[in-house]
Amino acid sequence: MSNLKRSNAQQLKESLENDILNGRLSPGARLDPEELGRTFQVSRTPVREAIQQLVASGLVTVSPKKGTFVAQVGIEQLIEMFEVMAELEGMCGRLAARRITGRELTALREALARCEAAAEQGDPDEYYHENETFHQCIYAASHNGFLATEARQLKQRLTPYRRLQLQVRHRIGSSLEEHRLIVEAIEAGDAARAERCLREHVVIQGERFGDFVSSVKQFGEQQRVGG
Repeated sequence: MSNLKRSNAQQLKESLENDILNGRLSPGARLDPEELGRTFQVSRTPVREAIQQLVASGLVTVSPKKGTFVAQVGIEQLIEMFEVMAELEGMCGRLAARRITGRELTALREALARCEAAAEQGDPDEYYHENETFHQCIYAASHNGFLATEARQLKQRLTPYRRLQLQVRHRIGSSLEEHRLIVEAIEAGDAARAERCLREHVVIQGERFGDFVSSVKQFGEQQRVGG
């Protein structure tokens, strides 16, 4: 997805996410909305929208009469959130395998194809956005509005950390292969396999746990050096 396809608020949010995750903005750093507007040459509205999205993802906190600050998030809380996310995704996959329509299956296949194209380009940001569409297709195919809403909300909170995961070497290739297995299970109507594939796709365990913790530690070291 090119910059032209993303709103000013979305571009600003992603830029701030990168600054926070790469240590250019440290925990406790104050974000001045007016200064952000001047720096990114945008009006107050996209700045406000970007900050609201960052608050939803847990990266930023707003304190009345004090201001907006970069938040601190513990690794244990992140792992717990990913565990819940994995269960929600698994449920969506199980229901999608039973309820998906022909039109929805076509949309899922097309989303997979776009993920493959982004992976071939070696573009983590492009892959991330196509990956979002892929998962949205599964939420819609679950035909359970409450479940889909809960999954989307938690997914939004984890957005910056899921993007960080894709920066781990070879993770895009592994993610794409997992997508293919997910589509195969849903196409086959195998609810149990679809649930298992989605859960394993999201949960952080085994080698992925080590990679994730290493990334977070590296992030912390960059903050200390930068501070």
